Amino acid sequence: MSSPAERYAAARRRAAQAAAFPALDEFAPALGFDLDDFQREACEALERGSGVLVCAPTGAGKTVVGEFAVHLALTSPTQRKCFYTTPIKALSNQKYHDLVQRYGAEKVGLLTGDNAINGDAPVVVMTTEVLRNMLYAGSTTLEGLAYVVMDEVHYLADRFRGAVWEEVIIHLPASVTLVSLSATVSNAEEFADWLVTVRGETSVVVSEHRPVPLWQHMLVGKRMFDLFHDADAARKHDVHPELLRYSRETLRRLEMTDGYSPGYGRRGRRWRPPLRADVIERLDREGLLPAILFIFSRAGCDAAVQQCLQAGLRLTSPEERVEIRRVVESRMVAFSGEDLSVLGYWEWLDGLERGLAAHHAGLLPAFKEVVEELFVRGLVKAVFATETLALGINMPARCVVLERLVKFNGEAHVDLTPGEYTQLTGRAGRRGIDIEGHAVVVWAPEVDPRHVAGLASTRTYPLRSSFRPSYNMAANLVGTVGADRARELLESSFAQFQADRSVVGLARQVQHNLATIETYGKDVRCHHGDFDEYFAIRVAIADRERALAKQGTSQRRAEAVRSLERLRVGDVIRVPSGRRAGLAVVLDPGAGGFGEPRPLVLTQDRWAGRVSPADFSAPAEVLARVRVPKNFNHRAPAARRDLASAVTATGLDRHAGRRNKSRGNGEDHELALLRIQLRQHPCHACEEREEHARWAERRHRLERDTQQLRDKVAGRTGSLARTFDNVCDLLATRGYLTPDGEVTDAGRMLARIWTEADLLVAECLRRGIWDGLSPSELAAAVSVVLYEARREGDERASVPRGPVSDAVDATLKIWAELEADEAARGLDLTREPDLGFVWPIFRWARGEDLAKVLASGHNLDGEMPAGDFVRWARQVVDLLGQLTDAAAASPGVRDTARAAMTAVKRGVLIYNSV
Repeated sequence: MSSPAERYAAARRRAAQAAAFPALDEFAPALGFDLDDFQREACEALERGSGVLVCAPTGAGKTVVGEFAVHLALTSPTQRKCFYTTPIKALSNQKYHDLVQRYGAEKVGLLTGDNAINGDAPVVVMTTEVLRNMLYAGSTTLEGLAYVVMDEVHYLADRFRGAVWEEVIIHLPASVTLVSLSATVSNAEEFADWLVTVRGETSVVVSEHRPVPLWQHMLVGKRMFDLFHDADAARKHDVHPELLRYSRETLRRLEMTDGYSPGYGRRGRRWRPPLRADVIERLDREGLLPAILFIFSRAGCDAAVQQCLQAGLRLTSPEERVEIRRVVESRMVAFSGEDLSVLGYWEWLDGLERGLAAHHAGLLPAFKEVVEELFVRGLVKAVFATETLALGINMPARCVVLERLVKFNGEAHVDLTPGEYTQLTGRAGRRGIDIEGHAVVVWAPEVDPRHVAGLASTRTYPLRSSFRPSYNMAANLVGTVGADRARELLESSFAQFQADRSVVGLARQVQHNLATIETYGKDVRCHHGDFDEYFAIRVAIADRERALAKQGTSQRRAEAVRSLERLRVGDVIRVPSGRRAGLAVVLDPGAGGFGEPRPLVLTQDRWAGRVSPADFSAPAEVLARVRVPKNFNHRAPAARRDLASAVTATGLDRHAGRRNKSRGNGEDHELALLRIQLRQHPCHACEEREEHARWAERRHRLERDTQQLRDKVAGRTGSLARTFDNVCDLLATRGYLTPDGEVTDAGRMLARIWTEADLLVAECLRRGIWDGLSPSELAAAVSVVLYEARREGDERASVPRGPVSDAVDATLKIWAELEADEAARGLDLTREPDLGFVWPIFRWARGEDLAKVLASGHNLDGEMPAGDFVRWARQVVDLLGQLTDAAAASPGVRDTARAAMTAVKRGVLIYNSV
């Protein structure tokens, strides 16, 4: 117990603190917990009038600093405004509820793409895009704005939306104090240095401390091990010796019994990881529920719930089941029984009542929100989730399980980074509930515990800007501040700041390389003659040989393309290489569309899919013909089996149909001349020729690398401004800017189109591509500029014939023109339209039922997931809303767009969580 003198000294300190920071002294007691040091430090900086950047782990309580900014705005003598921005609507909705609960509905507003509630309130929660649009429009709502909180500011690294954060930070008036809240990043100081250059005084507050300590484990078969013996071992990355021993023994047993070899894959029985139901029961016995089990696949999450249900797993009490059903039924009143059946409602409810659920982007938003609520309340005990759960939504757990340390990033399977591992496991440990959190990695033969230790111990999560000028941004910037000032603003972006900083290191490397090149020059000297001249001939010979080989490759590819264009249904060909090598019958020639032919084939092994010229090292030769039944369905296993056996029955052996390629006898004249020059050069006779050549080769390689570094230096200095100039040049060519850099009427219309395909939309409006369409046809036509399939489909999506088909074709034609214009200027801003959402939105806007609409989704797995449908349909509504405001849209298009919005906003689209 402290002495009277110590208690008196502590009271004096508190009194001094309260006098220095009266607003914080008023704010803190209402929180119900003592502020951590980093929270107090950040709040004190705010009260002093400084901007702040707060970097702290998930669940550390960063948002307290944002809430203090709200308090400062509301308690200032003139009651100023505070905007609280978040990256996603779900987070905005969550924050809105939190602030309403604290300050009352009359003082708090919400502005997202879906909702506009009390937008003139002194405190408004919004998505970052809404604030960006306000800044460009010069909205009167900005008057009196004193604070802007940017929650999850590390989103500025997001490849698709990151630029929005930088636009806001650059454009906010100087009078606004910025509160930036970020996950722990390893280059916080660099980011803060940039904030100081564009926003003025900014205090950096970094906390590595997790309020709830995290314990790392590995599950090997049925045994759970600590990853580290103690905190000291964790610091040194030393794996627990018992875990290392047991995992190695398990691997050895597998190699002996299953024929498993880490180097060569599996031969024999496959390694089977522990059953998910067993994992959850194990966690339950250890008192580690509720848990989030991350599975990097939507289908995998749904399958995991089904496996647990089939295993008879039940984690809830009768009272909990009653409460779960009450919550679910109260949230589902807006849905028809027919729609609920289509959405798999009863199976979903069965899982929830047993304490189990999946959480991923394919789930209907209403379902996801129910899962989130039940999980936070402790009624759902185990959630199988994709990594999207790690971003934003407040769903902490006692334990997090990672089944694999590899995920598909849209293009390839890649290892988790330390930053991703930290973000996923950061969900474990609920502040105020758990005294510790737990992260469990499930062992597999290819998982080395030392690799897991490296992921768990590394704290590298650098923030990299993804900022780049877009057409809409250029039109807005030029219209707001003029072309010259716009270039200056771009040069003050974090992207340019990082590029300029990296130039310093590159320039230093160039100087070092030049010094090394000079020393190499001494070793190249030859007493027979000019070795540089001799070596230049050797380089010319190698270059010519490469050019001839490349020429041969492109010629072979062209021949392969021509041969595929000649194929007909029923032709039997040989796929020469790759996973699909062997005989195959053509089901659809796949020619006549855009780009190279991609025939749909069925192989002897019953695989059906598209092949491309890249699969053919030589022209495809027709070896035989077989009859393909009319209306053949390549998705039906029985049909595939029967046709594949007909191909096998042709009796063609493995070597049939291979052409003997005669190689050209005549040598290239230029190459022959160079070889004569080489032999006649005096240095060719030098006995140390190859020694000189080795040094010359090293110097040549270093000179080439140095030139690349110089190009990088030149490319990074002012790189964004150059891209901006190219964007403006294209806009001027197409009439959106005048030659003097003034914004035209078309440019003002472009400035109000907020979509990735902004210029494509503007061109479609100006050329009347969407004039005369019905509401359902317009919804279908505009979807192609928004929709992006999660992965490449088996075949090109079809579209309704007539006006929709004509509008889509015209849109594709405009895109092709735009792409050519961009390529000529070194730009890559407009993605190819995707036709995969045309049928679903067309049918939905015509009033067809949900089952038919989802069945028409162009998806590899058949049906389109309900969550995907709702997300894309909302984006269509958003773009239709923009068309109603666009000046260049004809009155007919504006009226049709309004009617289309009404047609789309029904059924599952009406549900709103706020």
